[in-house]
Amino acid sequence: MTGLAHTPLHAEHIRLGGKMVPFAGFDMPVQYPDGALKEYTAVREGAAGLFDISHMGQVRVTGPQALDFLQYVTSNDVSKLVDGQVQYSALLNEAGTFIDDITTYRIADNKYYLCINAANRHKDVAHLQTCASDFDVAVLDESDDTTLLALQGAAAQKLLQPLCNVDLEAVGYYRFAECRLGDAQAIVSRTGYTGEDGFELYLPNAAASVIWNALLAAGAVPIGLAARDMLRTEMGYALYGHEISDAVTPVEAKLMWITKLDKGDFLGRDAVVARKAEGAKQVLIALKLSERGIPREHYPVLVDGEVSGEVTSGMHSPMAGGVALAYVKPEHAAQGELAVEIRGKAVAALRATTPFVRSNVRK
Repeated sequence: MTGLAHTPLHAEHIRLGGKMVPFAGFDMPVQYPDGALKEYTAVREGAAGLFDISHMGQVRVTGPQALDFLQYVTSNDVSKLVDGQVQYSALLNEAGTFIDDITTYRIADNKYYLCINAANRHKDVAHLQTCASDFDVAVLDESDDTTLLALQGAAAQKLLQPLCNVDLEAVGYYRFAECRLGDAQAIVSRTGYTGEDGFELYLPNAAASVIWNALLAAGAVPIGLAARDMLRTEMGYALYGHEISDAVTPVEAKLMWITKLDKGDFLGRDAVVARKAEGAKQVLIALKLSERGIPREHYPVLVDGEVSGEVTSGMHSPMAGGVALAYVKPEHAAQGELAVEIRGKAVAALRATTPFVRSNVRK
């Protein structure tokens, strides 16, 4: 397909036999020849998987008012960060709904780094740069110059340590280190989207193939989009365009824990306060099928035979069976027994909690 962007590792994916599909404007591997299930298993069962997530965006924020700026444009309390710490957060609009969910890295007092979603990159950067006009701050989009890898699974630290000049044992969960990775200057953070221990690696493009191939040679398994989505859905992690969007606030999405109403004024705060007072219009819940079936996105969720909402993410989990995240009417959010309509049939489901399988992140 023409018109799709390529990550710096595109040729490596082709060489490895990756099945390429369009994703967020990029030509990305959905799986490799051994299949998504084996890729999933490599991450969940003691090995390590290697993901090319260079389609994500990276933005550097610097200047005397960097903290004030980020306090205004993000929902979480950036003042709580110390150097070398990462924070999950969101960019909200005036209506209190999601522009994007992001991670914020504090490098130093006036230096921060943001990771944003691929599909939202240009929208996010434009929004940040517009807001920056009221602050003494610089917003620089470094996405085109940056390769982002994720190395996830129990063996991740063992595989990565020989390439890295810092002690990875000392890098805690949601912490990061600036280091040498091979011959390149990099950021290595103990973060991920799989529920397993692991790291995300921010590299200059020139180092991408060298580090990618070194990690594969050490035993990492290349992972495509299909297995990545299986892993994140089992954890109940939100995905923009599915559980979060410009149609929902943190109240509906159960993300008030990253929305600090007591930190002072920030973009969208008043709207979130109002929504919290009036109550959610819909509520995000977790479901586990009681019968065989695969709950897919947009499948109706039924209560007593009537449609209450729809699935936002669903799959057959190798460990938990049919599982889903879904929005339903507030009055049904605590309902114990529901159903998902699959190919015209109401398949019984039970209200569940996330993660659907055990999380092995290192805290």
